[in-house]
Order: sequence, then C-alpha cells, then structure tokens
Amino acid sequence: MNWRKHSNLAIPGAILLLAAAGSSPAMAQTFQNYRYADGAQFIVGFFEYDKRAHLQIDGKAVTLARRFALSGARYSGSGVTLKITKTGTTVKRARRPVTACELG
Repeated sequence: MNWRKHSNLAIPGAILLLAAAGSSPAMAQTFQNYRYADGAQFIVGFFEYDKRAHLQIDGKAVTLARRFALSGARYSGSGVTLKITKTGTTVKRARRPVTACELG
C-alpha cells in the first residue's frame, strides 16, 4: 500500500504544476548571435518583459541595462556597452577598442 501513499501526493502536485504552467503565458524571447570581424562570437538575449539585454560574451554571462540613446538602442553594464542602430552594431568592452559586429 506504499504506492497509494505516494500517488496521493504526486497527483495533486502534478496538477498544481500543470495549472501554474498553463496560467502564465509563455514569455517571448529573442536570441541573436553576433560575430566580430575576427570571427569571435557572442550571444544576446532579449525577453518580452525585461528591458535589459543578456549577453554571453568572453565566456561569462553579463546583464546590460538599457540606457538613453538618441537613435537605436544602447545597453551597458559590467564594463560592456552594446549599441544597436540602423547602421550597425558595436560592442565596447573594458580596456578594448569599440568593435563592429554583424549578425551571424
């Protein structure tokens, strides 16, 4: 009768888990791969209800806050600045020059 004892707990837990997953809409997310001129890559993630940009760059995860920009979008934090404009995308990392990037 040990099976019944565990199944009585598992079924309500599974129902609660499914109800929680179904009640919240799936978050829209966008991931973009960028490539430097030298071939190195980094990934940027944008989420629907988050104004920040989430980067995986130089082997570490960095979260950049959105900053004021006259045109395009600018994100910065932790020594990294990401600028996305109609003319192109650039990244400035701590103690390194500004580098142009392209989707790739």
